[in-house]
Amino acid sequence: MRADAGNESRVTGGPPVSNQGFDKPLAPPTSIFGKLIKYGAIGRVTLRNHFAYVYDFIIRSIFLIMIMYIFMQLWRVTYQGEGTALIEGYSYEQIIWYILFAEALTTAFPSLSTKIEEEVKNGDVGYKLTRPLSYIGYHYVGYVSEVSIRLLVNVCIGGLLGVIMFGWPSFGWGWAGFLLVSFGAVTINFLLNMVLALCSFWVEETRGLEFVYHKMLFTIGGMLMPLELFPQQLQAVCRWLPFQTVLYFPAKTVVRWADVQLLSMLLTQAAWVAVLAAVVGLMYLRGVKKLNVNGG
Repeated sequence: MRADAGNESRVTGGPPVSNQGFDKPLAPPTSIFGKLIKYGAIGRVTLRNHFAYVYDFIIRSIFLIMIMYIFMQLWRVTYQGEGTALIEGYSYEQIIWYILFAEALTTAFPSLSTKIEEEVKNGDVGYKLTRPLSYIGYHYVGYVSEVSIRLLVNVCIGGLLGVIMFGWPSFGWGWAGFLLVSFGAVTINFLLNMVLALCSFWVEETRGLEFVYHKMLFTIGGMLMPLELFPQQLQAVCRWLPFQTVLYFPAKTVVRWADVQLLSMLLTQAAWVAVLAAVVGLMYLRGVKKLNVNGG
């Protein structure tokens, strides 16, 4: 009868052989470069998935054109009623371009609360939490990729409408400023939505919270009109809230580049990113400990 490895080592006088470490090999530590490759793959998959939904893009574009047509008629009557070419420094053309970019961003934002709420309800969150990736980072990369392709389509369709109405705009460096500020705007919007979405770890329905948040973006976030058109007291309140960084900052940057304090905007966005990231991290750590997965 053949002796086992341990007996053979004793017979031959060699050191005892240990099986420790052979049952489950240790995974090599993932480098920063390796993590970037993983997140890049997630972004590419998200882009390919949304390129496949052509009809979704068409329907969203038609909706954007309808909304912009309504705003054009509304503001045309407003300027005619005021009998002036400028309202708080904005011409009719600038107001329409402002709303166009604000609306392009708004319709580019997907519903994060719905996605995470469904993951919690059907149990998908269970295996996603065990992946060798950050759960927040995974959703962030997918979110940015989805917003990027949606925003590109919206700006192209809405820009075509604006060019037909007013001709090619002379925004100059406003285009570059819009791209730069929009990245911070998308990140802040993601973090704000993630705060609401993580509430699904405690409550089952978060879409009501998301609805209220959207209405705050529409009003004090500056989607319906620039903050300069608000009463002074309301403007002072809005300056201390993060909603202005999501829509008002990017839309004003592209339309009124000469009046924009870009460094101040970027610092404000960076401050809110730091604060909201800390809130999201704290909620995530506490939520995972309390999570009760229904099914899955």
